Amino acid sequence: MVDAICMELELQKSYLKGVPIETIYFGGGTPSMLSANELEKLIKSMNDIYGIDNSPEITLEANPDDLSLDKLKCLKSMGINRLSIGIQSFQDATLKFLNRAHDASEAINCVENARKAGFENLSIDLIFSIPNQKPGDLEKDIAQVLKLHPEHVSTYSLTIEEKTVFGNWLKKGKFKPLTDQISADQFDLIISKLEENRYQQYEISNFCCDGHYAKHNTSYWKNVPYLGIGPGAHSYDGQHRQANTSNNHGYMKSIESGSVPFEKEDLSQKDFVNEFMLTSLRTIWGCDLAKLYDLYQYDLLGEQGEKLSELSKKGYVEIKDRHVFLTKKGKFVADEIISDLFWV
Repeated sequence: MVDAICMELELQKSYLKGVPIETIYFGGGTPSMLSANELEKLIKSMNDIYGIDNSPEITLEANPDDLSLDKLKCLKSMGINRLSIGIQSFQDATLKFLNRAHDASEAINCVENARKAGFENLSIDLIFSIPNQKPGDLEKDIAQVLKLHPEHVSTYSLTIEEKTVFGNWLKKGKFKPLTDQISADQFDLIISKLEENRYQQYEISNFCCDGHYAKHNTSYWKNVPYLGIGPGAHSYDGQHRQANTSNNHGYMKSIESGSVPFEKEDLSQKDFVNEFMLTSLRTIWGCDLAKLYDLYQYDLLGEQGEKLSELSKKGYVEIKDRHVFLTKKGKFVADEIISDLFWV
């Protein structure tokens, strides 16, 4: 698989039009299972083929149980300078419910070892809206996050999908999902506690301190072209989206024959407008009305002025300096607001 990915890097070398790589994100699946040598091989291929910027952000998604101190030192020495650690919770009972391989002590040790290895940019994933948690568990999780003081925190509400283990458990009555109000209260608690401790909510699910935005993910939200490599990877060149096959065998067989197995999607003006609103409204930078018109000739105020006025009166959005922003109240119903503003 690593060899196939290196081959795809070569096959896709014209995609970024000669622009040096500024951010690299090893994510999807569990890339921390790769050996240090395999990761180093991939980074070397990227540098040889595309060229890497002098001060890149190179992130590795990782599970705590994959990161020994020795491996962390190897990762740091090869240029990986940011870790996104899938901790989810610091409560052992919750981790067992979520079927995580690590326990709370491993999670804490992992962060401490990352600091010992020299990492100065860490992100922690935290899950809320988890059934069967004890009262106060979320507060304990937040307190532990603040004690470890990562530069970045990503928070996600647990989603129960129908054809999953949790979906089957729900059908069998093994747990009851939390109400929307309880989930909203938990999210409000996270926002309040993090903001009290100087974390900025720069995107609905993402918080950082001292300007440590995730540069890679911010590029997605700001409509910057990107190249995805490997099975199931998505790419965007500013005009089209493409997605590689997610079948590992099919992917490797196609790459071996010299062809990247992807499907391309042609985006309409309507698609571009809706995606621009979807991504920008989730961020502190808001939806830039002038940029939206310059890029796609769409006048949001002209087309949706009545809806925006109504949303503003209800306290869900703020319109300022030719930008539309979600208020704190609006962030709790962001999906509903954004879909209501879509060009349909």
